Amino acid sequence: MFELRGKYLHWAVTAASCQAFLLLGYDQGVMSGLIGANNQFGQQFGHPDATMQGILTSIYDIGCAVGCLLSFVVGHKAGRKKMIMAGGTIMVIGTIILASSYTRAQFLVGRIVTGFGNGINSSTVPTYQSEMARPERRGRLLSAQGTVTIMGLCIAYWLDYGLSFVDSPVQWRFPISFQAFFAVCLVLQMIPLPDTPRWLCEQDRSDEAGRILAHLQLEQPADESTPEVIQLRRQIESAIEIESAGGPFQYKELLAGGKVQNLRRMILAGLVNVQQQFTGSNMINYYAPTVYENAMGLSRNLALILGGCTSLAYLVGSIIPLWSMDVLGRRSSLMISAAGLCVCFVLVAGLLSVGSTDCAYAATVFVFIFQIFLGIGYLPVPWFYPSEITTTRIRARGQAFGGFVNWICVFIVVQVTPTAIDNISWRTFIIFACFCFAWVSLPDREMNCKLTFVDSNGGLTGGVFESRGRPVEPGYHRTVNTERIEKPIDEQHENLGV
Repeated sequence: MFELRGKYLHWAVTAASCQAFLLLGYDQGVMSGLIGANNQFGQQFGHPDATMQGILTSIYDIGCAVGCLLSFVVGHKAGRKKMIMAGGTIMVIGTIILASSYTRAQFLVGRIVTGFGNGINSSTVPTYQSEMARPERRGRLLSAQGTVTIMGLCIAYWLDYGLSFVDSPVQWRFPISFQAFFAVCLVLQMIPLPDTPRWLCEQDRSDEAGRILAHLQLEQPADESTPEVIQLRRQIESAIEIESAGGPFQYKELLAGGKVQNLRRMILAGLVNVQQQFTGSNMINYYAPTVYENAMGLSRNLALILGGCTSLAYLVGSIIPLWSMDVLGRRSSLMISAAGLCVCFVLVAGLLSVGSTDCAYAATVFVFIFQIFLGIGYLPVPWFYPSEITTTRIRARGQAFGGFVNWICVFIVVQVTPTAIDNISWRTFIIFACFCFAWVSLPDREMNCKLTFVDSNGGLTGGVFESRGRPVEPGYHRTVNTERIEKPIDEQHENLGV
């Protein structure tokens, strides 16, 4: 049987991971050009009011949250590959329900099912990519997922705009159906790919893990007897043995304090996702045409065009972290992003308060700049940060928890946005500007993939504020459970009888 090796395997893993986030981005944007207009979609579903528009859009996020919970419970047992394939398959089923909808009830069910599949993917793919990528390339590869997400958003916006001129049900049924293409591609791409060596070792399939590690070596040919492969396998096995010293995993471990500080890690995993959503990012991503039309007083056609252009600005911003993420680090990226977002929304609110068309046009410029600042930090970091700050023993569950919090917050923002725009118009921007201002002073601590807390007695933040931002000591957390890990790798395995 043909098996991918070396750089080709790395490319295939990256392509599949990006395919999942392309699908995520498309799903985030596809409703924006359909909702809130006197079009075929509105006619089919009885011209929903602002509240129902929010429900039709946001119910998808409840499905995503439930999918994350499923990953939290069974993802570690099923494995990364099976979960991703299951997520893609469920999204295909959900799309079929959506595309054949003639009633609101059926459409709502389709949105929930599609969201359920996407929740599985969004909470599993970052872990899969993280565990398969080489450490020195991990930040760039994980940031690329954000870029591809926005590519999906752009495709959705412009497809909606192009079909807005079609006076038939195709106007909305084709954009809704097209997401199945990305989901099918994801499932097909995952078929030849292996599961991660880390997960295989945890399932007592170390020989298979060694074979996958050999395939992941950039220098080919390599096999299980290659020195680097032997060392990597021993490191994984040692880490698992140390982490398993306390017996099988129990959920109460997630609330543990002490030196491991799992509770603080889980809080940070959730907090960074709360921050992402309460920047107001999805007020723009889900409802850009509605915001431009109702809050800024622009025509529907111009609002659709500007919605598409906004997504292109977002795409430009998402490219920046491919260079900056490993240079600036996670913490600085978040601080710069939050400061820029706050300033942009303050200026948007100020300009729109004037009430003139010229000021509305000027406000759109700052919405574009908002998207660029969003791409710098709060687009990519929350998706992979939980997998970096959690220990390997709880990584999959930490990632799933972060995803769950993210989608619950998306639901809240997406649900209230149409009502807020209808009732307080441009003042909605002030609310999110205040949140962004708060996030400037509450950045998550930079951990550089090897989290430690400065002081185990540092309160809820684990010493973040007391540290005044001084650097952490890489590798410190590896000494938490045992002193043996400090010994040379060969000495460790001599003692283990390897």
